[in-house]
Amino acid sequence: MGISPGQFAELERRVAGTRRKAAPVIGASLRAPATAAAVILGIDPSLRGTGWGVIRPGRPQARAIAFGTITCPSGWERSRCLLHIATSLRDVLKQHHPTVCAIEGLFFAQNLQTALIMGEARGAALATVAEAGLEIYELAPRKVKQAIVGHGGAQKLAVAKMVQRLLGLADLPEPDAADALALALTYAQETGRYSLTTPKKI
Repeated sequence: MGISPGQFAELERRVAGTRRKAAPVIGASLRAPATAAAVILGIDPSLRGTGWGVIRPGRPQARAIAFGTITCPSGWERSRCLLHIATSLRDVLKQHHPTVCAIEGLFFAQNLQTALIMGEARGAALATVAEAGLEIYELAPRKVKQAIVGHGGAQKLAVAKMVQRLLGLADLPEPDAADALALALTYAQETGRYSLTTPKKI
């Protein structure tokens, strides 16, 4: 796989140590996205609280268009929650017209029942976004935390604070919405001009 002279120069700069080792990997790529017109939808699926966030990469920083959490009370049946996730995401798609989607990748849960329920919520979200014709990419949770905070074991509060800073938000976003925005930000970084990796398309 070849790289351009610009990418080679960027790699030389990083090897030379001009970037602090512990800093998040998100940086210049967000300010020079591969597709400036992209509107990215991030989704953090969960049966009771599916986070979503829509951003537009740009200069000097990415901008949050809208974000929120699709909540389902504990008394609702799973089927009702899945329908609510699907219909709510359809509204988001119609209102904000994203051009690509980044969703949290699968993870290994200690509890099989939890994994199955999470899979159902993820499936409802995937089907709804695919119905709208968007390309969908998945990102591993640890990779997102590494990109946003600087280490893969970061807590939700740390992710939310960095998302607030990167997007210039006046208030701290709710945890699930913050995770969704972090997914969108990481996708923007992964597809930036200087990135040598590509998110997994599903």
